[in-house]
Formats: sequence, C-alpha cells, structure tokens
Amino acid sequence: MTRDMTTGRPAKMIFHFTLPIFIGNVFQQFYSMADTIIVGKFVGNSALAAVGACGTLMFLILGFLIGMTAGFTVVTAQHYGAGNQTAMRKSVASAMLLSAAVSVLFTVLSMLMMKNVLRWMNTPKDMFGQAYGYIMVICGGIAAQVLYNLLASVLRAVGDSKRPLYFLCLSAVLNVILDLLFIIVFHMGAKGAAYATVISQGISGFLCLVYIVKKVPELHLQKEDWRIDWDLARWQMKIGFPMAFQYSITAIGTIVVQSALNMLGSVAVAGFSAATKIEQIVTQAYVALGTAMSTYCAQNAGAGRIDRIRRGFASASWMGGVYAIVTGILVFFAGKSMTILFVSENVSQITAYVDTFLRCSAVSFIFLSIVNVFRNGIQGMGYGIMPMTAGIAELVGRSGAALIASHFGSYMGICLASPAAWVLAAGLLIVMYYWIIRQCQMNGMPVQTAGEQLPMAASSQILHILR
Repeated sequence: MTRDMTTGRPAKMIFHFTLPIFIGNVFQQFYSMADTIIVGKFVGNSALAAVGACGTLMFLILGFLIGMTAGFTVVTAQHYGAGNQTAMRKSVASAMLLSAAVSVLFTVLSMLMMKNVLRWMNTPKDMFGQAYGYIMVICGGIAAQVLYNLLASVLRAVGDSKRPLYFLCLSAVLNVILDLLFIIVFHMGAKGAAYATVISQGISGFLCLVYIVKKVPELHLQKEDWRIDWDLARWQMKIGFPMAFQYSITAIGTIVVQSALNMLGSVAVAGFSAATKIEQIVTQAYVALGTAMSTYCAQNAGAGRIDRIRRGFASASWMGGVYAIVTGILVFFAGKSMTILFVSENVSQITAYVDTFLRCSAVSFIFLSIVNVFRNGIQGMGYGIMPMTAGIAELVGRSGAALIASHFGSYMGICLASPAAWVLAAGLLIVMYYWIIRQCQMNGMPVQTAGEQLPMAASSQILHILR
C-alpha cells in the first residue's frame, strides 16, 4: 500500500508513518538485544563484552550501507511525489545495481581488514577471539543486510512503512529462536548469535522482495528500467554517499569511544554495552521520526510543497521534544533496572556503570531528537553534503570528549561523549535548515498550494534545483 504524503495534515501523516517504523526499529534492536541477553546469560561476561565491542564496527559497516540505501531511494521518493512513475522505476533499478556493487566491495574489504581493526581498537585478549568470530560472520552477511534495508527503503519511499515492519517482526522472532538454538543447543558462542542475525535479516529482505513482486505493481521493473543512466546514478550517489558517510563519521567517533572504553577493562565494557542496548530501544523513536521526515520531505520537495516541508519540521520537532522529555525522565530514574536482563555476574558493579551512562544520555535526548529530525529532513530535500558536515561536528565532539576522558581514566567522561556530539550537531543543523529554506525561496522554487496539481514541467524544475 503506497501513500502520498503531499496531502493531508503534516503532523498526522508524519505520526502515522513514524509509528510502524518505530515499532520495526525496536524489533530490529531485538536482533542485537537478543544476542546480548542470551550471550550474557549463557556464555558469560567476556562474550557479552565481545559482542558489545563489535557493536561499533557493525555500526560503521552496516550504518554506511543503511545510509547509502536510504540516500539512493530519496530520489525514488522525489519522483513519486512528482508523479513521474517511469523515472521512479528507473531510480529503483539504479539503486539496486549500485547497492549490489557496493555490497560486494564492502564484504571483501571488511573481511580482509577486520583482524587488524580489532587490534587497533585495543580489544582485550580475553574477548578477542569471540569478537573476531562474531564480526566476521556479520561481514560475510552484508548482502543480506543490504537486501532488507534497500527494499524497505524503496517501500517507504512510496509511502509504505507497515510492510517492512511486518516482515521485520517475523524475522525478529526467528532471530530469537535461532539465538537459542545456536548458542544453547549447538554451543556456538558469540558466533552463533551473528549467524542468527544474518539469517533473520536475509529472510526479512526476501519477504520484502516477494511482497513487492506480488502486491506493488508500481515497482514492477521493465527491461528498459535496468539500462544504466549515469546522470541518475550520479544524482543518487550525490545524496546516498554523503548519507552513508554521515553514518560512518558517527561510527568512527563511537569506535574512538570504544577504544577508550576498552582500556578500562571488560567489566566496564560489559556495563557500557548493556547500557547502550537499553538506550537504543528508547532512542529508536528518534531514528523512526528521522526516517519519516526523509520520506515526507522528499515527496513534498518533488511536489513543490515547501510550505508543507516547513510545517512538517515544526510538527516533528514538537513530537520529538515531548517524547524526549517523557523518556528522559523514565530512563534517568529507572533505566538501570533493566541491567538484570543482560548480566548474570558482577550485577551490582555493572549496574553502577549502566546507571552512569543512562543518566548522561537521558538529559541530552532533546538534542538527539533535533539531530534526527533536521538531518534526515534536509537529506530528504536532496541535500547530502551539508548534513554530513554536522556529522563532522559530531565526530569532533564525541572523539574529543572520549580522548580527554581516556587520558584521565574517566568512565563518566566517556559516557558524555555522545551528548557532546549531539549538542554540536543540533546547533549546526538548525542553522542549515533555515539557510536552505531561504535559498529555496530565493531560487524561485515553485510552491504548490493545497488542492492544486503541480504541472510536470514545474516538478522537473524543482528536481533540477535540488540536483
């Protein structure tokens, strides 16, 4: 079921589009959360720390690919908003070809370099073997991760945020079952958790493909759609690669944090890892809201509805702000109570580490909300490079705080690294947003009023400006 987001109340459209993505993202977190809980309970704290230490590397690799596929399909959403079905199909075929090429390249490079990367990160010897086994399986399954994220992004580009949720929920259940099978029955350790994740993600991608073939005729590609259009490919790369690098820049900062953290020992790493899992469940709402804003702004930019884009930013900012206050209070005072889900040894010591991390994050959720809403919204309008500079600010803030904290051996300082990054990036993105809106108005971008059908020539003019 496709959805046109160029009509209707912006707040209602964004909320209804965000909700399934949020639920899906939470279920997606269950992939890694199930890994963490089952590994921590049935293998031990060393294995838990190994899985946690690989989290930043997974974010670096998979985050790049997720950002890339989302960026490629911004063009799809823009053409859908403009009503150009032929160009929309061509953009889908081009995105598939580009994604396939990058997947092969990343699989080979990541598997060749991983052992040296783990050494560079100061991975403790008592968890090196398990960390290496875990991350190598994840790298070998990159194609499965890309399949789901690309097809889910395509469906969202045409306004369908529910079907990716359904497939992901089914896959999350399968992931838990496979975790239990591989870890408890077959005694595969951390590596078994990685196999469960890759297999589950691949199945969710396959289900997306089957659904598109059977139920979404707008996305049925013709032979001529597969002809390479280098102008289109360059346009997609202009948006997709900056979005991908945005994720990678953030991931590099978290790797610096992880390297500083590793020097404090496996108990601190285990506490930090457990706290990160708790935080990620809560903060998936911001990720979902950002994803919704990307699609919303892309469709409305294609349709020339700059007025609706401005209203969308206002609505999303209010939604994110209210959620940040409510969840911030809950996490600040009660978040540590979830620690028991992840550990069976040194519970009181690890709980103290978890509590410190969550309190530092909870008071900064409002800035994380701003970062996700404005960064993704700006990217949805077709601007790739500018939001990436905000990512550089994140890198500076996160890495700087982590290195200073590492020098003084301060765990709390390491916990403040991400909040410092969010504050810097939020300020830059707000300035960028107002500059972009002003530039669109100065460039004479045509604006459709409610109830009017924008001529195809005007839609082409808009997309030319955005390119």
